[in-house]
Amino acid sequence: MIARSAAVRRPSLVQRMVHEKSTVRRLDGLMLVAVAGLCVIGTLLVWSSTRTWAPGSTGLVKKHLLNEVIGVVLCAMVAMVDHRAMRAYAPLVYLLSLVGLGLVLTPLGATINGSHSWILLGGGFAVQPSEFAKVGLLLMIAMLLAQPAEGTDRPRGLDIMLAIVAASITMGLVMLQPDLGTAMVLAAITAAGLIIGGVRKRVIAALTVVAAAGVFAVFYFQMLEPYQVARFTAFVDPSVDPRGVGYNSTQSLIAIGSGQLLGKGLLGGGQTTGRFVPEQHTDFIFTVAGEEFGFLGSVTVVLLLGVVLLRGLKIARKCEDRFGTLVAGTIVCWFAFQTFINVGMTIGIMPITGLPLPFVSYGGTATFANLIAIGLLQAIRVRGQSFN
Repeated sequence: MIARSAAVRRPSLVQRMVHEKSTVRRLDGLMLVAVAGLCVIGTLLVWSSTRTWAPGSTGLVKKHLLNEVIGVVLCAMVAMVDHRAMRAYAPLVYLLSLVGLGLVLTPLGATINGSHSWILLGGGFAVQPSEFAKVGLLLMIAMLLAQPAEGTDRPRGLDIMLAIVAASITMGLVMLQPDLGTAMVLAAITAAGLIIGGVRKRVIAALTVVAAAGVFAVFYFQMLEPYQVARFTAFVDPSVDPRGVGYNSTQSLIAIGSGQLLGKGLLGGGQTTGRFVPEQHTDFIFTVAGEEFGFLGSVTVVLLLGVVLLRGLKIARKCEDRFGTLVAGTIVCWFAFQTFINVGMTIGIMPITGLPLPFVSYGGTATFANLIAIGLLQAIRVRGQSFN
């Protein structure tokens, strides 16, 4: 009986994890390594940029590490769910994101850095619902466009209209805050979903014209806040007011340029230590990488982000169901667009917007949303039938 009992004993947890068909073995390890590397680099940069002024010297770093731990837990939870089952919950996630955006516009909302985008939770913690809205919108668009019209491989006209309406509602609520940077990301997510979903080129062209007309109307009727207009002015000519609207751009270029090839070393950046660049631990964290790690360090950050994007594209390409392909492809476009805008504004090729660098910048809600998106990619990777 003892021998027989031993023969049917269940494999240990470690044995199940390393089994060829186990969920762990089917995860995209290279993507996870790249994300972990970015989080480690980001923590070091947050520490360097806040150590001279943050409460208790390491207060924000500890908070940042806590946010990353919570984000990793959320990532793991999402990765364990069959992404095809998420399709049924997409409307609920989308509606919850709208509720969050609506609460921001009530007395519960708070203004930070000129944008009424936050809900204060107490204890120094706050949540930014517009970050979760990125996840909610992309799931909703993927759900709507995943079902092609009968006899075609393109989405139905009604579903296209519903996707545009869903995106318009989300972007409208975000613009009421106002948060132009996040609205731009939501627009990129919408465009990516429509293109990946197979919407006809003439429809894309018509929507592009409408979007261009909307941008023109925003400027013509002066619907932007003064600080937002000032950012565009500084982008066109940073020298017009180097101590005012052009200050961020000028100091950012100085910090990155001073790092040269190898940088000044961690904690050795004069611009960073002296806090010459505002919001350097969030939107302008790439300037810390440029000053302290130099050109090679900055390239390393970009390359790691590139690995995440390339692995995400591979997941989208190999996924056999339209919903998974739409979700994965849209997430890649989200990360690519946000990375380009963030890095671009620090080197002077894009106007300044309040967008953090994925996985690197300090942040709570943004970190959660980014790692939830990685969890979605991993869920699609694990359950894609074409993977070996």
